[in-house]
Amino acid sequence: MANIDLSQATRLLNHGPTCLMTSAHGNQRNIMAAAWVCALDFTPPKVTVVIDSKTYTRELMKAEGTFAINLPCVQQIELVKKVGSISGRDLPGTDKFAEYSIQTFAAELIRAPLVKDCVAWLECKVIPEQHIEDSYDLFVAEVIAAQADTRVFNDGRWQFDGHDDLRTIHHVAGGAFFATGMSC
Repeated sequence: MANIDLSQATRLLNHGPTCLMTSAHGNQRNIMAAAWVCALDFTPPKVTVVIDSKTYTRELMKAEGTFAINLPCVQQIELVKKVGSISGRDLPGTDKFAEYSIQTFAAELIRAPLVKDCVAWLECKVIPEQHIEDSYDLFVAEVIAAQADTRVFNDGRWQFDGHDDLRTIHHVAGGAFFATGMSC
């Protein structure tokens, strides 16, 4: 794992992978799967993410003003399906991290935990845009730190050849996914 220069941070998302969003506020934390995560700007790097108004993740994001984007890989597909199918509010007395034995590590600049075994991580600070948050469930955020697994992200680009189990995943609909394909 290595820190990624922020000028290259949006390259982690350019290919449209399904992401795991993590958030934390006070002693609460949550994780959810998200398919609508997109690079928005280069300097400073910005992203957009659609987070439904009913989600626990959104509640914590808004309270803390930060969140993390974790890029899971093929070997984590069952985890993505699990955390994407239940709300953290529906697990009384515990959380998804405990329920599914999700291993994490500390982010550099925010409170939200980062998920081990993912292939990239972006730490984000919400840029408040109340109208688009309320109207479209769309959040804009600045990437303030980024890291990636150097086995598959080097020299500012993804290089999955020889690492099929570390390919990122893409949600197509109805619970179906595919892995990032071969480079041409």
